[in-house]
Amino acid sequence: MALDRKRKRGAEVIVQKNPTVFEEEPNRMDAEDDASAGSGHLSSGAEESDGEMQVEQEEEDISGKPVTTSTPHTTRRPPTALELRDIKDATDLYRSSSFKLQIDALLPNARPKYKHSPPLDRFLAALHGCLNSIPTVEPRHPLEASKALLKKGIAVPYISPLPTPETNWKVGFEKPSEILLVGSWPNKLSVKAQDKQPFTVDLAVEMPSTLLQEKDYLNSRFFQKRAYFLSVIAAAITNKKKGINADAYFTSPSGDPRQICLTVRPNSGSDDDLTKLNAEVRIIPTMGSTSPIPIQRLSPSRANIRTTSAGETAATELPTPLYNNTLHLSTTPKAQLLRSHTLKNLVPSYADGLTLLRIWANQRGYGRGSKLCIKGFESNGAFWTGVMDLLISGEDTSVASSSKSAKRKPLGKGLSSYQLFRAALDFLARHDFARERIFVKSETVHKFAPEEYPSNSPVFVDSTGVNLLASIPIGSLDTLQYDAKLTLDILNEDLTAQDPFREAFLKDHRDLQTRFDVVMRVDLSSAKLRVSSTHSTLDYGSLYDTLLGTLLSSLRKALGNRAKAVACLHHPCEENLLLETDPTHSPTIYIGLILEVEHAFRLVDHGPTADDPDPQAATRFRDFWGDKAELRRFKDGSITESVVWDVQTSDDRTKIPYYICTHILGLHCGIPGSDIQHWQDPFDATLRLPEDVTSVYRAAKAEAGFKAAMTAFDGLVKSVKALDDELPLAVVNISPITDVLRYTSVFTPTAITASSFTSLPRCAHYLQPMDVIVEFEKSGRWPDDLRGIQKVKLAMFERLATKLMESSPGLRATVVVGDPIATSDIMDTASLEIVTPQGWAFSARIWHDRELKLLDTSIDDRPHIPPHIKKKLPGGPDPKVVRASLEAKEVYVRRFLHAPRHHRAVAALCHRYTAYAGTVRLVKRWLASHWVLQKYVSVEASEILCAAVFLGSAKMGTSQPYVASAPGTKERGFAKVVQLLKDWQWQNGIFVPLYGEREGDTAELPKNDLPASGKEGVWRLSTELDPDGYMWTRDAPDAVIARRIQTIASATWSCLQNMERGSLDVTTMFAHPAKQYDFIIELNPALLPRYYQNIHVNPSVWARKGKYANVVDQDKDNHSTVQPGYDPAWRLFNDLSRVYKDTFMLFYDPLGGARFGGVWDPRLKEPRPFKILGKFSAIPAAKEAAKDKTMVVLNKEAILCEIERFGAGLVTGITQCI
Repeated sequence: MALDRKRKRGAEVIVQKNPTVFEEEPNRMDAEDDASAGSGHLSSGAEESDGEMQVEQEEEDISGKPVTTSTPHTTRRPPTALELRDIKDATDLYRSSSFKLQIDALLPNARPKYKHSPPLDRFLAALHGCLNSIPTVEPRHPLEASKALLKKGIAVPYISPLPTPETNWKVGFEKPSEILLVGSWPNKLSVKAQDKQPFTVDLAVEMPSTLLQEKDYLNSRFFQKRAYFLSVIAAAITNKKKGINADAYFTSPSGDPRQICLTVRPNSGSDDDLTKLNAEVRIIPTMGSTSPIPIQRLSPSRANIRTTSAGETAATELPTPLYNNTLHLSTTPKAQLLRSHTLKNLVPSYADGLTLLRIWANQRGYGRGSKLCIKGFESNGAFWTGVMDLLISGEDTSVASSSKSAKRKPLGKGLSSYQLFRAALDFLARHDFARERIFVKSETVHKFAPEEYPSNSPVFVDSTGVNLLASIPIGSLDTLQYDAKLTLDILNEDLTAQDPFREAFLKDHRDLQTRFDVVMRVDLSSAKLRVSSTHSTLDYGSLYDTLLGTLLSSLRKALGNRAKAVACLHHPCEENLLLETDPTHSPTIYIGLILEVEHAFRLVDHGPTADDPDPQAATRFRDFWGDKAELRRFKDGSITESVVWDVQTSDDRTKIPYYICTHILGLHCGIPGSDIQHWQDPFDATLRLPEDVTSVYRAAKAEAGFKAAMTAFDGLVKSVKALDDELPLAVVNISPITDVLRYTSVFTPTAITASSFTSLPRCAHYLQPMDVIVEFEKSGRWPDDLRGIQKVKLAMFERLATKLMESSPGLRATVVVGDPIATSDIMDTASLEIVTPQGWAFSARIWHDRELKLLDTSIDDRPHIPPHIKKKLPGGPDPKVVRASLEAKEVYVRRFLHAPRHHRAVAALCHRYTAYAGTVRLVKRWLASHWVLQKYVSVEASEILCAAVFLGSAKMGTSQPYVASAPGTKERGFAKVVQLLKDWQWQNGIFVPLYGEREGDTAELPKNDLPASGKEGVWRLSTELDPDGYMWTRDAPDAVIARRIQTIASATWSCLQNMERGSLDVTTMFAHPAKQYDFIIELNPALLPRYYQNIHVNPSVWARKGKYANVVDQDKDNHSTVQPGYDPAWRLFNDLSRVYKDTFMLFYDPLGGARFGGVWDPRLKEPRPFKILGKFSAIPAAKEAAKDKTMVVLNKEAILCEIERFGAGLVTGITQCI
């Protein structure tokens, strides 16, 4: 009984214990790390971080009730039927109970704080009184009326075609027939916008029918009268004597001047100040149901703009669907309000489901914000309401449609908010907006038949009869569909694989660099349409929208199946003063492409054949493509109109989508290439060698490229296998383990022939050796001694080298005895250095499978005895031997077991994802330029990190991991890796499914029994074959380096944000600041064989000439042959790091760096007692610093002088920065 009480009390303590940081929600650490980043969204008036919505969490039990203490005398009440049903519903309707709790916490933070609405109520009452007190203005000529208002400081925003002195209609004003709150606010459906944008309270003022005439649907007459009606209201509001205490501005949320509104904000500090509520009032003139304008005239097939001369008939006019739909929108605000109210009362979860959908959309740029917005969604809240109406009401079955898809039936009314949200995403992801038309079921018959709508535009007719997609480009809908599919993939995955709530609702997905494969910044200042039409301009409403409509439709047609989506992003129109008439559009837009990598980089676009039955097809094709189109005969005998894109390199081929866009924009929109900015060329430049060096390679006709390196490797394999009869054992396999042979080396591999070597400067003599593993057939003739095995390897190398040189004239093979640093005689250190006649270098090592068994025996010769008994037994292996065996085993497992498998997996990824290799190359270049590659981040670790971006990440034991979206270009992949490093909580580790399901490979690998005490690395990069995750990060990076890389990634991410401002300088991201180091060691670049790879290379280094000619000649004689892998700077760096590992940390760029950066160990900066073998050079501390005479401090001057002597000839100077 007592034991039972103890257990109960223990359980109660656990329940009442406050959660630690690691037990809280996974978003907490992200939010704290990003709190200084700025643009938080949808948080309840407090902290905002890096575009993620912050959710207020309460310190409560899950049930929301305080936890009570139970005693042995109290009985636990079983859950009631209602509670059991709630638990089951939380799992069935909301994916999981925790997901429901997150949604419940999110929704209140996304809505207005209605407790701050009393000032709004007072302001609306004052505004209502002001509108009803405006005196009547008798009808007058529009020009005369505008002059009268201009004297009051109001410019009437008339639109095209502007009224002229010959205009025979008049404008006037009468008090509104009805003043009504419309939109989301009266139904309490408003959702917080991005970037602290204010809530919009829409106020519809109905224009009296006496101000309108039956023919006002023609030539924008209604919009002219509407503009004057709104201007009179603006004059009354801003009247200092009779008006209200508020500021007014003309705004056009959608950018269409025909939909101009009046935004009114109470002055700050007044009684009606709406600062706490963060709201503004928008006055929208509307047309009532009693309007004399016949609704039939608003059909999409009608022509309501007359551009013909007086002698021509109206029958030749083209339809004006956009104009008619905009006019129709003036009649729908009240009807949409009533419909939304009906749905809210009909479906209890309607409001929450709509809120979730709008939050999801806002996080992806489908709404207002300070960042770029997707074209067409600047202010289209009615679309999201229409989607919900479609799900609840279904499609109108009485409307005949050409689509073969089945009509959507209404969903149940008892669905949860999450289920409604999922259904909306499913519709957006599956519906083909370009081909299928939607007519939402309505209480009345739809006014216009489906055949009246244009065939080349999307159609989504809501219950009020208006087409909600008339002004949205198809490319924007393609982007919406793509985003919906990605979110559904996230929500369909296992909860342990990814945090779906954060990805769906909290994370900001508006960043250009990670969202689109190709981003172009287009300046429209000099744009001029090749084929301009007055009719299309009047139909669109402005030259700006006409230009964007033509631009986007042309790009989408030109790219075809190369792109999944072609999106236009721009900043919404700014507010205009009352003296400004036209909406202010930004002259700069951004074009974002999401590529279909299977087709994006093809070289030829085929058009109609020569025998096409349509004689105009070839003419249209040539007219669209211009001088790029030509008639060609292909190998299969076909003759077709074609467009061929000529490229010279693989980098040029990845820019074919950009070339297409540039050509089309210049041809159809008159935009020169200088006004189109993209960032692929600067990224490519970081991976190219200087032209002075590559010209020498071309002159010597040296082999270059990854394919040439693979060919050289295949030739070496054939040469070695041809020697089977002359070797003691036959060669079974030769496996590459170098990034050069898996397409991920930073620079394109190039062979150095004898002729090119003599022509190259000394600072460009580096030849990268390609590591390979040679596996001989199994044999019992190998010795059972580790030292004997190493001796046999040397003998095998000597025999192989002799036979290779005999069979291949010009080939040079040298046996490398070992590493002078390694003192163990049981570690694999021998290798065979091979230089082919073509100038390729290889470094071969021998793998013997029995070596691992012997190492395990040296470590533990009695594995069958339990450890606790083994400790009590006398004898045992020598600790020094165990330590040496552990070191040798670590090298063996990494080099011979994991490296070949890693190589094959990465090579397969390069073939599977075209952008993966380029992403890895950029990331390696970036890590090297910041002095952490190889020493602190191995090339294998960087490749696994990049694989996480393409394959996704998960936890061990999960099924297929979540894959967000595989980048289609290396630039997008690089940005995603930087984002991963910026946000990754490396304390939790990451699992990357690099190898796929390979049960056999996993069984072959030994259990990792290496001691954890020697591990200093903190990055845990787990794979199927490396569950522990430290195979490539065992020694580094440690916590200091990991935080340093995270800081560099954050700074790089901030630099990438400049893409939206057009001021992104790619070289800045690869420039490493040196002021943070305690001292800098300068090297002589002329003596560095890899200096030509420097990110900021100075060509004058190899242009210099020595003072004495004979010295230069002697130097050339000393380096007349190629030395593969010879890099004195890297050797010096490793020696200094090893000798002074307890004194300072050293950093270096292995890709041509000419400086070392050093940071003193902070523990040595303070005086400490003198100790023998203190592991650092010390000097007695100054009397002022320490009272004890035995205190010593670090002798920095002596250490730096010793380093300078140690690197004499290579080190040119040492500078102390701090």
